[in-house]
Amino acid sequence: MRGFVPTRMGVDARERFRAACGALLGIFLTALVSRAILGPSTALPLLIAPIGASAVLLFAVPSSPLAQPWSLLGGNVLSAIVGISCATWINDPQLAAAVAVGASIIAMFALRCLHPPGGAIALSAVLGGSAVNVQGYQYALWPVGLNSLLLLAVAILFNNATRRRYPHPPQLEHANVHGTTDSPPGVRLGFTPGDLDEVLKQYNQVLDVSRDDLETLFLQTEMHAYRRRFGEITCADIMSRDVVTVEFGTTLEEAWSLLRRHRIKALPVIDRARRVIGIITQADFLKQANLDLYERFDKKLHQFIRRVARTHSDKPEVAGQIMSAPVRCASVDRHIVELVPLMSDESLHHIPIIDDERRLVGIVTQSDLVAALYRGRVTGGQGAP
Repeated sequence: MRGFVPTRMGVDARERFRAACGALLGIFLTALVSRAILGPSTALPLLIAPIGASAVLLFAVPSSPLAQPWSLLGGNVLSAIVGISCATWINDPQLAAAVAVGASIIAMFALRCLHPPGGAIALSAVLGGSAVNVQGYQYALWPVGLNSLLLLAVAILFNNATRRRYPHPPQLEHANVHGTTDSPPGVRLGFTPGDLDEVLKQYNQVLDVSRDDLETLFLQTEMHAYRRRFGEITCADIMSRDVVTVEFGTTLEEAWSLLRRHRIKALPVIDRARRVIGIITQADFLKQANLDLYERFDKKLHQFIRRVARTHSDKPEVAGQIMSAPVRCASVDRHIVELVPLMSDESLHHIPIIDDERRLVGIVTQSDLVAALYRGRVTGGQGAP
């Protein structure tokens, strides 16, 4: 009997209210626009009952694969066509109703537009009475197609206005920034997308969550476990606070001199309020100076960073002209585990650390992160917090 006991939903009151308001607005506007299009004296129904079930999916679970645009439009219209066909060809209403629902599921599976309200639409097409019989296959266009299209338009506007991405496209496979055939470092340990695909294939049931969202949830669960294992080590605990910086107008000669003098590989570029506007690295110098080949390396670099005596110059003269922008920064209270994918998979070697006012307060390098993770692993194994 435990299967009949509802589990607690991990959704707060604000999200529930948002979903309810979206459904209210969607159904109201759908009816309003349908009346304006079909006319107030039309004999056609302005709303069909299954569209209410579609509203629940579109506004309460907009990330569900069953609530995406093709599922809504394709599932509803296709099911209406199936239902009308069954009502036309099968004389027994009970048999026609059963075949319509079953056949609509098969059709939606075949065209990858599974939408639960489609079964209700197929049933209503069989049991709809004279209104459906008079319309014939036009019933699939209006009110079914019209209601579905109008509700979809409201869902797109409302969900995105309330910061719920809709439609919810599948995530594309990330390109390998290392330029090799190897997998990115972040996915060489733990489960891989291929592992998830294999498990889903063995599970062999429809899940009301997209494969990409499922993978994201698993990865976030792993991240949460790492945080628990290493303790609350934040960027503020491991960052270098004595940061050597430059401004937009710092000359290239001075910037290069700072890199050499302090034996560092990156300089955050800040404004007068110490907000990060870019970052300049040794790689930026090499790229801008056309030093891909080592031929005449010293001479090319000297010519590039040397200031010209003229008023105008054809080459960059200050740090702001060759800096990389925008810059991926991290807040002081961010857990260091969250920096791992940035440095391993996105090949970031230096991450500026900012405070609540987005002012630069430190910098974390790959060496800082490796040392912190190693120390956290060792102390964690000894039972220290």
